[in-house]
Amino acid sequence: LPAVAAAVGASPVVPETIEFHDIAGLVRGAAQGEGLGNRFLAAIRETDAICHVVRAHSDQGVPHPHGGVDPEADIEAVEAELILADLEQAEGRLARVAKQAGSGDAEAVAERDWLQDVVEALGGGSAARNVPAPHAAPDAPRRLQALTWKPVLFVANVDESADEVPTPIAAHAAGAGAVAVAIPARLEAELAELEPEEAAEMRDDLGLSEPGLERLIRSAYDLLGLVTFLTAHEGAEARARSLPRGGTAWDAAGRVHSDIQAGFVRAEVIPWRELVEAGGYAAARERGVLRTEGREYVVADGDVITIRH
Repeated sequence: LPAVAAAVGASPVVPETIEFHDIAGLVRGAAQGEGLGNRFLAAIRETDAICHVVRAHSDQGVPHPHGGVDPEADIEAVEAELILADLEQAEGRLARVAKQAGSGDAEAVAERDWLQDVVEALGGGSAARNVPAPHAAPDAPRRLQALTWKPVLFVANVDESADEVPTPIAAHAAGAGAVAVAIPARLEAELAELEPEEAAEMRDDLGLSEPGLERLIRSAYDLLGLVTFLTAHEGAEARARSLPRGGTAWDAAGRVHSDIQAGFVRAEVIPWRELVEAGGYAAARERGVLRTEGREYVVADGDVITIRH
């Protein structure tokens, strides 16, 4: 983003953001109100995805509440509470929808049948996401708001010498259709206290390609299916904006402003690296690398887009 801003003379630079909410307090029995109970579960319900930090380091100076380090058991404990909470939610929703289905409404019938399958799956210890949404009631999952329908990112908090996700966590993530990333949190905390140049030098010495926070953010974007496009103009701001993968130029216009989307005429598009190499829009036009696209153009990650409206 700063390179793009410099190439076109834009200012200031406005990055896109992704919010991580630290939700603490889950203990066994949370679904029945233990610990922070429903407060904890309600906080998760407000998120787009679940980022589950799993202890996988062996630092004896950090006690484990259950005595020993067992990533699989910790994952299963959390998932069990989410499943129990979802089961109660699904049973309540099923009772309400079943009454609506009695009128013969096709969508209500489809949702009722789906909820019955969800209740059965949850009762057997399986996540709601394992029951595909019904074609006749595609909004049923949104109305249920099941915790186990949300995508999951497992963050393995590993030892400083580790650089890969431990096998048990990786296997569990693969089986659940989740994403997993390894981060040595203690090391990252120490690096965060250093000057950027010192931190970069130490990462090189340790063989770490990038900061753990950047890996986490990229993994979260992948999990949520997002790409980033940029808008930048001389004398104006250079801004990064997220868009669901597969989104079009018309969708991107809506992320900028609804009026721009309504009056969409065309989009001028160029990958950010090509714009930086050209040194600006004028040179990019001379090189023939600045393209004109219609509203159905599928935005690629890193596109710089100017909407004409």
